[in-house]
Amino acid sequence: MPAVQNNVTKEIVTERLKTVNGPDFTGNIVDLGMVSEIFIADGKVFFSITVPAARAQEMEPLRAAAERVVKAIPGVVGAVVALTAEKKGGGMEAPVPARPAPRPAPPAAPARPAPQAPASHSQGKRGVPGIEAIIAVASGKGGVGKSTTAVNIALGLAANGLRVGVLDADIYGPSMPKLLNIHGRPQTVDGKILKPMENYGLKVMSMGFLVDEETPMIWRGPMVMSALTQMLREVEWGPLDVLVVDMPPGTGDAQLTMAQQVPLAGAVIVSTPQDLALIDARKGLNMFKKVDVPLLGIVENMSYFIAPDTGKRYDIFGHGGARREAERLGVTFLGEVPLEMGIRESSDAGTPVVVSKPDSPEAKIYRDIASKVWDRVNEERGAAEAAVPSIVFE
Repeated sequence: MPAVQNNVTKEIVTERLKTVNGPDFTGNIVDLGMVSEIFIADGKVFFSITVPAARAQEMEPLRAAAERVVKAIPGVVGAVVALTAEKKGGGMEAPVPARPAPRPAPPAAPARPAPQAPASHSQGKRGVPGIEAIIAVASGKGGVGKSTTAVNIALGLAANGLRVGVLDADIYGPSMPKLLNIHGRPQTVDGKILKPMENYGLKVMSMGFLVDEETPMIWRGPMVMSALTQMLREVEWGPLDVLVVDMPPGTGDAQLTMAQQVPLAGAVIVSTPQDLALIDARKGLNMFKKVDVPLLGIVENMSYFIAPDTGKRYDIFGHGGARREAERLGVTFLGEVPLEMGIRESSDAGTPVVVSKPDSPEAKIYRDIASKVWDRVNEERGAAEAAVPSIVFE
């Protein structure tokens, strides 16, 4: 199967897509400029079709037709085709002919987002077979050391005796291949399900394994979510006690959709002590609250610096801001991680401090944080079970 998959090219896919008629049978979707950049990984083809926002619902047959012709290409094992809509003025609607109307119609109402589930929306979230709990590690902004924290928490959980996996959900800036020193491409099971990569006892999946490091990811939201869904649900994770999801930074569509569609056991927020980072961290906290995801706690990263020559402590970014924020919000404070050169150097080398220096103070901090995270997961599980009403027959 892999040898055949190697023959699938963007040119072949583009030629097949030219056989799909555009709206109202005018031209084809390629020449009309409706097809996005095409991405091929491991025999799977990803792309989106841009349609007018006002006609998005009626374009589903067009999307299905494009998916069918691509799946029929020899060597293609799957296709993810998403519809994306551009508002007027976005520059993407001009090539698509509008449907003629017998008389002037009133202005079209703006496209409305899909209806959201109510606050208590645990229904509709499918679990992932073989995974007991899924934990999100998130931050309100980039540059706070979230990925380094996530990987060391995962290794701390593993050091504490749990079976652990890591999903790198940052499609645009995947970091797990470097942090865990994993190279190469994942294999498939029967050409359909991906086998996760492994190192240091962790099972890992990342877009960084499927795309070259220097390849820019210019994807719209629906394509990102399709890729995340496949990396989550079409991977042979096997039996795991916990899957740690390294979320993208910020609070955009990808984070919100992930929080809404995946049965998260809880979320860990990573922040630095300064006020600016805490403002963004509050956004992350509020997002998870609104979609009913339990908040497992806050980690204060880059909390302080110990000068190696004098042993003097410096609070470069301030100190204690995340702890005070946790107390103010009634959220568990999970711990303080120092600004330590060894943490950065070991991360850059692909040997995180929890495995490269397991007896160091920094490794102990991460293991303690991991223990608190797992305790909080079990607390939330207990609370959820207690909240389920029991039926008593008398």
